[in-house]
Amino acid sequence: MLTKKVKIRLLSLSALTFFLVVLIYFVLNALNKNILYFKTPSEIYSFSDLEENRSLRVGGMVKKNSIEIDKDEIKFIITDFKNEILVSYRGTVPNLFSEEKGVIAEGKFNDKKFFLADRILAKHDENYIPPELKEIEKND
Repeated sequence: MLTKKVKIRLLSLSALTFFLVVLIYFVLNALNKNILYFKTPSEIYSFSDLEENRSLRVGGMVKKNSIEIDKDEIKFIITDFKNEILVSYRGTVPNLFSEEKGVIAEGKFNDKKFFLADRILAKHDENYIPPELKEIEKND
């Protein structure tokens, strides 16, 4: 037979373990709902169906001669050299955004071939120095 002290410790440990498991479950569930997946155009085409209104990231290279700039919108094609996706974006693009450079577009699909981007991220290599830092280096 267990003493009263041992029973209290066992009950406390059990309750703590239960609450810890529940907390971990809720944290992982919340993280899973907020994760944005990075997919290439080929991976997008391999999906049987896309979840509507599910934010995701599409990444690849900006296709040469594909950038079209209107007064308030920019359209371009992201390619992984196998498949392509047309992207439409309203806003200011990063300084590093250009043809034949890496890009990640964050947004939602209108259909499998047309992507409405909310945000554009330009990819760069490890040698990139922002223009502001280049100016500081020149002045020193």
